[in-house]
Amino acid sequence: MEELTQELVNETGKFRSVSWCTDDLRVSHNLSQYQGSERIPISRRDDVVRLHFGLKGDYQFTHQQLNKRFDLIGSHQNMMYSEGFDIILENKTPQVETFGIQFSKASFISFAQNADNQLKDFCEAVISGKSIMLSKNWSSINPAIENVIRQVIHCPYNGSMKQIFILSKCLELLVLSAESSLKNAGKRAYVLTRQDKEKIIAVRDLINGRLESPPTLSEIGKLVGMNEFKLKHGFKEMFQTTIFRYLTDQRLNTAFQYLRDTQKTAAEVAFELGYATPQHFNNAFKKRFGVTPNLVRNNP
Repeated sequence: MEELTQELVNETGKFRSVSWCTDDLRVSHNLSQYQGSERIPISRRDDVVRLHFGLKGDYQFTHQQLNKRFDLIGSHQNMMYSEGFDIILENKTPQVETFGIQFSKASFISFAQNADNQLKDFCEAVISGKSIMLSKNWSSINPAIENVIRQVIHCPYNGSMKQIFILSKCLELLVLSAESSLKNAGKRAYVLTRQDKEKIIAVRDLINGRLESPPTLSEIGKLVGMNEFKLKHGFKEMFQTTIFRYLTDQRLNTAFQYLRDTQKTAAEVAFELGYATPQHFNNAFKKRFGVTPNLVRNNP
């Protein structure tokens, strides 16, 4: 699997893209830091199915083949297909972070043609060459999707093992993306306004930035200007989990990554992530992953 890193600095901003490629698969993680509001045309002629994940930042884009315009805020995902790809991207925040997967048309069909429900209909449209999106509404990136994306970005393997690992995670994201879209289809939204959604995303980012000393629900509400009832219901709607469960999962997923990729001991990781005692950390970790922290640390 070929890995390519591209960095560009010009009058419009600073851009960095890391891609992992095979003949039938392209995975990319993109970070853009704009100097101001820009209007950027992007054209591709490849015949692929695209999974798009917006991780951070607000932007809008016009998709010529779909004949649609999308206005998106951080934490969104969808799946789309068209023969060729012509868009006009307009950033609304200085920083935009995205993650994308491109399956060749043939490989996607081989994986999805026997799927059920919405994904099967999507696959039939791809076979016929019809421009289509999996869902008319963009779904939020739930913790399961977020965790798999993080695993790809921080892949610990090299060579053929890396190719197998990334392919397996891309198929997992394909399933999770379709599942999330199906769950949200026709569901009545509690978070009604764009401002509400931006506040909920700010809550997620606040939690991720303070895993070692998480804020209380009351503190979060005051920081983002939202009452606790709306905060709890809005967060669960957007991320399909509670605030407490999200915090717990993020701490443990981060702990797993530290144990696997660094020289920190289990006790050091427990202390760094704010656990009251190493035993408390050990119990929570084993319940989540089925193994002890020391087993992961000693066998990364």
